[in-house]
Amino acid sequence: MPPINLASDNVAGCCPAIRKALDAVADGAAMPYGADPWTARAEAALRATFEAPDLRAFLVTTGTAANSLAMALLTPPWGAVLCHADSHINTDEGGAPEFYTGGAKLLPVGGAAGKLTPEAATVIADKAASRGVHRAPPTVLSITQATEVGTLYQPDEIKALAAFCQNRHMALHMDGARFANAIASLGCSPAEASWKAGVDVLSLGATKNGAWACEALLVFNPDEVDGLAQRRMRAGQLLSKGRFLGAQMEAYLKDDLWLDNARHANAMAARLAAGLNAAGYPSTLPVEANAVFVALPPPVRARLTDAGVIAAPWPDLSPDTLRFVSAFDTPAEVIDRVVKIIATGAD
Repeated sequence: MPPINLASDNVAGCCPAIRKALDAVADGAAMPYGADPWTARAEAALRATFEAPDLRAFLVTTGTAANSLAMALLTPPWGAVLCHADSHINTDEGGAPEFYTGGAKLLPVGGAAGKLTPEAATVIADKAASRGVHRAPPTVLSITQATEVGTLYQPDEIKALAAFCQNRHMALHMDGARFANAIASLGCSPAEASWKAGVDVLSLGATKNGAWACEALLVFNPDEVDGLAQRRMRAGQLLSKGRFLGAQMEAYLKDDLWLDNARHANAMAARLAAGLNAAGYPSTLPVEANAVFVALPPPVRARLTDAGVIAAPWPDLSPDTLRFVSAFDTPAEVIDRVVKIIATGAD
C-alpha cells in the first residue's frame, strides 16, 4: 500500500481547478508585475468576498512573506509584537518577522488551546511598558486563525482582542494560513471574522488549501498601506510573471472553491476524530478545523509507522501526541484505513 501522509496539509498538491487555471495562463503575453487581468480580477474577487470595497490586496508566494510584510507594515523596528507562544511567526518562520521589520521584538504570550486572551496579553504588555525606553513597546497583536492546534477564535473573541488593541493604540493582525478552514466551521462571513471584528491586516492563505503557491496580504484600511508596495518589491515578492499568482487566487475564490476545499478537509478531520474516539483514543483538543491531536501509546504509533502512516509528533502537548492534518484531497477511505490500523492493528 502507498504511504499515507497526514503530517500536514502542506503535503497536498494543487487542486484541479487551480491547476487548470495555471495551465490556461501558461501561454501568450501579459503585462508583468501584477498589471495583468488575472491579478485585477483576483483583487476584485477579494474585495467582494470580504465586502470591503476599499480593501488593498498584495499577492505573495508564501505565508512567511505575508506575515513578515504585515509585521513590517504595522510596527517600527523599535516596537514589539504580542503573539501566542506557539504561533507560526514565533516558532516556524526562522526570524523572518524580525528581519523584515528591521529588528522588532516578538513577545510570546501563553494561552490555552492555542488562543490569546486580552487578560494574558495585558500581563505581557504591562510588563513591556514597565521600564519605559528600556523595553520595546507593543505595537501589534498577532493572532492565528485557525490556531496552530486547530482551534478557532469566535468573532466575539476577536472583537475583545481588537478592543484591547484599540485601547493601547496597537494594530491587530491575523495569520490566516487556514482562514478558509475557520470560515467553513464558524458559519459567519469572511468579513465578520476579520475587519468587522476589528482585524486591521489579514494574511490570507491559499497554499495549504489547494493552491500551488499563493497567499494574499489584505489591508482593510487603505490609509495604512504606505510603503507596502515598496516593501514587497524589496522583499523579492513582486513576481514579474504575477499572472501566475493572480490566476491562482482568482480560481481559489471562484464559485467558493476555497470554502468547498476547506469543508472537505474539516469533514475528514471530524471523521478521523470520531473514529479515534470510538476506538478509545479521544482527541486531546477540540477538533474545530482540519487538525486532530491525539495521544497514542508506543505500540499504536509503531503500528502506524509500519503501515506507512505519517503523522507529526507534537511533544509540546505530550511525548505520545501526534498531529494528523487532513487536506482538500484527503479521501474518506484513507481516514477509515488509519482508524482501522489504530483500532485493530489491521491494515
